[in-house]
Amino acid sequence: MTELPDLMSRAERLLERLETLLPGPAAEPDWSAAVAFRWQRRHGRAALKPVRARHRIRLADLQDVDEQKARIDRNTQQFLAGRRANNVLLTGARGTGKSSLIKALLDEYSERGLRVIEVDKADLVDLPEIVELVDQRPERFILFCDDLSFEEGEDAYKALKSVLDGSVSAVSDNVLVYATSNRRHLMPEYHDENLQARHVDGEIHPGEATEEKISLSERFGMWISFYPFSQDEYLDIVAHWLASFGVPQPRIDEARQEALQWALMRGSRSGRVAWQFARDYAGQLQD
Repeated sequence: MTELPDLMSRAERLLERLETLLPGPAAEPDWSAAVAFRWQRRHGRAALKPVRARHRIRLADLQDVDEQKARIDRNTQQFLAGRRANNVLLTGARGTGKSSLIKALLDEYSERGLRVIEVDKADLVDLPEIVELVDQRPERFILFCDDLSFEEGEDAYKALKSVLDGSVSAVSDNVLVYATSNRRHLMPEYHDENLQARHVDGEIHPGEATEEKISLSERFGMWISFYPFSQDEYLDIVAHWLASFGVPQPRIDEARQEALQWALMRGSRSGRVAWQFARDYAGQLQD
C-alpha cells in the first residue's frame, strides 16, 4: 500500500508539467500600444498583436460610394455613442472599397475609442474568447473579418453564427462584427439547390440547404452592397488619387486615356485599380 501514495504523487507532478505545456487563455495586450489589433494563434497559443504600422485612409478618400459610406458611418456613430447598432456585412464587387471603408472608420473615430480587431477566417472559432477578453474594456471594438466565405461544414461558420445571434450568452455591447465578402450568403450556391424549393399555397419556400446559407447572412443586421464603377466614376477616382499624390491638374487631364488602358489590361474599373494606376503614374512623374 505504500506504493499508492508514491504513485499518486508522481501522477500529480506529471499533471503539473503537462499544464505548463497546454495553451492557456490569451493575455491582455498593451491596449495603449495601438488602435488596431490582429488575433493570431501560433502553436496552439493565441494572442492579440498590436498593429503599429496600420494602413491609414480617410473617409474622404473613398469616392463614389457615398450612400454606402453614410449608412455604415451612421451605424458606427450609434455604436460609439452607446446606442443600439447592427453587425454589418459588406458585399459586392472586388476592389470597390469594402475593407478600405472599415480602415477609414478607424482612422476617423479612433480618438473616440473605436478599436478594430482583425480576425482571419481560420481563427473565427476563437470569437467567444476574443469577446470575453474585451468584455470589460471601455473602448468600442469592431471585429473585422475580411474577404469572408465558407465551405460546407466549417467550424468557423458555426462559431460566427453563435457570436452574431445564436448563443445562449449575450455578446457584450462594446463589440460589433463587420465583415466583407464577395458572396451575399457567404457560402457557395449550387444550381441543384433550387430544385429543393417547395410551392406552398402559391408561395415559394427555399430548400433546407438554401435556408441554412441565408441564415448566416441574415444574422447581420445591416447589409451594404457595392457595385462595379462606371467609366466616369473610375476616372473620378483616378483624378482624386492623382491630386492627392500632388499631380498637377493638366497632367491629371492628360492621364485619362492611360487610366482607361490600365483598367482594360486589368479587366476591372475598380477603386483599387484606380489607386494602383495613380501610384504608377505619379511615381513616373517623380523621375
